[in-house]
Amino acid sequence: MCSIQQKLGKLGITIPEILLPQGVDLQQWAVIACDQFTQDRSYWEKVREAAAGSPSALNLIFPEIYLADGEHAGQIKAIHQVMRDYLDSGVFAAPRQGFIYLERDTPFCRGRKGLVAAIDLEQYDWAPTARPSIRCTEGTVPERLPPRMDIRRNASVEIPHALLLIDDDGDSLLREMGERAKKSEPAYQGRLMMDSGSVSGWFLGEQDDWVFLAERLDKLACRSYTRYLVDDLPFLFAVGDGNHSLASAKGIWEEYKVTHFAGQTSLPDHPCRYAMVEIENIYDLAIRFEPIHRVVFGMDFDSVIKLLSELPDFSSREVAGREELARLIAEPVKSVRFGIVSADRCMLVTTSADGISTVCLQPLLDQAINNNASSAHKIDLYIDYIHGEVELFRLVSETSRPVTGILLPPVQKAGFFETVARYGPLPRKSFSMGEAREKRFYVESRKLFG
Repeated sequence: MCSIQQKLGKLGITIPEILLPQGVDLQQWAVIACDQFTQDRSYWEKVREAAAGSPSALNLIFPEIYLADGEHAGQIKAIHQVMRDYLDSGVFAAPRQGFIYLERDTPFCRGRKGLVAAIDLEQYDWAPTARPSIRCTEGTVPERLPPRMDIRRNASVEIPHALLLIDDDGDSLLREMGERAKKSEPAYQGRLMMDSGSVSGWFLGEQDDWVFLAERLDKLACRSYTRYLVDDLPFLFAVGDGNHSLASAKGIWEEYKVTHFAGQTSLPDHPCRYAMVEIENIYDLAIRFEPIHRVVFGMDFDSVIKLLSELPDFSSREVAGREELARLIAEPVKSVRFGIVSADRCMLVTTSADGISTVCLQPLLDQAINNNASSAHKIDLYIDYIHGEVELFRLVSETSRPVTGILLPPVQKAGFFETVARYGPLPRKSFSMGEAREKRFYVESRKLFG
């Protein structure tokens, strides 16, 4: 046992003790990641209705749509109490050491494969210049970490939604893990609420399975040294979703080290040193990379066009309708394109700027926010990040105040790891792994503090 734990540890992985709910309807227990539907209160009201009368992961999380409501210390205190209550009252079955292999069907694809594991936060760093084996893929906004850290600090249960990617172009590791897992009955299976498909999970608690995982991950790690021209640590995992959640977990671990282990030459295996994640393969055909669109509240259509006119070789033309605009944005072209949308206008913007679309766009938006903050005539201006063109179109149609949507082009998988290896994290909110309803649903948990 010690040997396999050491092998996995060198790869940034530890074998978690997983908590699963018992005697609970999965459709009421499992809820979508807390950072989804951040402009749709009706969605979360329906979630609360669907979960009513049953233990639910909803009571263990803080949906981020409510973070802007003001003081949230009382709500976090209530979440921590529910965690303790669920542990004490038998909502969770006894913890089992191992991994969970899972398959997810969504409204858009079938058979997406994943592996629930725990990573060592000592081998992860979100700093833009850091090059650890577990790497941040998008810019992290420090101002967004305190609420997440408040929730994790002193939490007795961790319930994860972060997704880590591996670069397995042969798509063999998770496929073969699935073949091993399916020799036994599922640990859980069922439909997911809000028309979000279904999920099934199988427990992997045998040492032979762990050895197989370590061997395959080691091969991917060794390959990364030459494939991405990495000369320090291997680049094994790229954070595909949940960058800010992992950054918050890292922050709590750094706090805990200072408080409890200052001056020690070696670090013990305290639970908060690790974070549970789901590992997926970037080349899984059921994983679709989607852009994350922008909605600019407080800025009208012409003002956004004027802002984007600063891009190199800027050009623009009116488009008859939203469907036509979405089709043009999705076309494979060498130039960078954006679709600008208001309640009654659509425009296609083209620029010769290099790289992924957010590299040229995000600095302009950030500068507009900064200029407004320092202006004597400050207005209520802010940006939200939206999954899915349907939701973007809804927002610009239903919002009464000045609001403009920016439709972004698709993101390519090819070269993704190489780009992050060479240049570090992409601008924040550069891509999404699928539509909003495809995001991870909370099912598994792990004891954290207490």
